[in-house]
Amino acid sequence: MRLQSVLRHLVHNICKTDMLHTPQTTPHPQELAQVENSDALVACRATDYPAGWEIPPHLHTKHQLLHALQGVMVVQAEAGQWVLPPSRGLWMPAGMTHALRCIGEVQMRSLYVQPDATPQRFAGCQVVGISPLLRELIRAAVDVRPPTAPDSRDARLLRLLLDELHALPVLPLHLPMPTDARVLALCRRLLQRLDDSSTLADWAQQLGVDGKTIQRLLTAQTGMTFGRWRQQARLLRALELLAGGAKVIDVALALGYDSPGAFTTMFRKHFGQAPSQFFDDR
Repeated sequence: MRLQSVLRHLVHNICKTDMLHTPQTTPHPQELAQVENSDALVACRATDYPAGWEIPPHLHTKHQLLHALQGVMVVQAEAGQWVLPPSRGLWMPAGMTHALRCIGEVQMRSLYVQPDATPQRFAGCQVVGISPLLRELIRAAVDVRPPTAPDSRDARLLRLLLDELHALPVLPLHLPMPTDARVLALCRRLLQRLDDSSTLADWAQQLGVDGKTIQRLLTAQTGMTFGRWRQQARLLRALELLAGGAKVIDVALALGYDSPGAFTTMFRKHFGQAPSQFFDDR
C-alpha cells in the first residue's frame, strides 16, 4: 500500500508538471518551416507560452523580430542577454543561436524577415521600441498567409510593416558579455551576487587577476567599465523582478541599493521612467 501511495504521488506530480509546462499554443514544426521557407519578404507567427516556459537554444534562417503582446521575455545569446517587456522587441539576426525564458504568461508575436529586406542599421541584436502602429500591424499580419497578390490589402500591410521596421528606435536593454575567460568568469560571478557592492579591486583579488587588466578587457569587449556593466546587470535583473510582481523596495534591497529612492533615481535616469511606470507603457 505504501508503494502504491508513493507511485500515485509521483504520477500526480509528473502530470501536474506537464500541465504547467505545456504551451497554450503549441509551436507547429510544419508551420514554422512554412514561414522559414516562404519567399515572402516578411511573415508573422503567433505563439503563446505559460509562465516559466523556456525555449532551448535554436536559430532561424531568416531575421526575426521578437515581440510580446503580454509578458516579459529574457533572451540569451552568445553576444549577451536582453530583457523584453511588452513595449519592446528584439531584432535577432539570421543564424544567431539564442534561447528564451518567459516571465509571466507570454503572448509572443514573431516577424520573420528576408535578409535582403533588412534595415541597414541592424548589424546585430538590437532592442527596439514597438510603436502602437507597429503593434497593430503585427496583430494584423498574424492572419496573413503567403503568397499574397501584389496589389492586395495583405501585400500593402506587409510593405507598411517593413517601412515601420526601418523607423524603430534602438533602446538600451542589452547586457553584453566579454569573451576573455577571466573577465567572463568575473561577470558570471557578478550576476550571481548583484547585491554585493565589492569594488573591482576586491573582485580582482578574489580571482587573482590584475584589476587594470580586467577593466581594460571589459571595456574593450563590452564597451562598458566595471561599474557601468554591473549597473546594467542590476537594472536588467530589476526588470525581471518587477515583471514578476516584486515591490520596488524589495527589488532595491535585492540588488544592493541603499534605498528604494536611490534605485528609482538610477532607474529613471537610465530608462526615462519610474519603475512603477515602465510596464504600463504598452
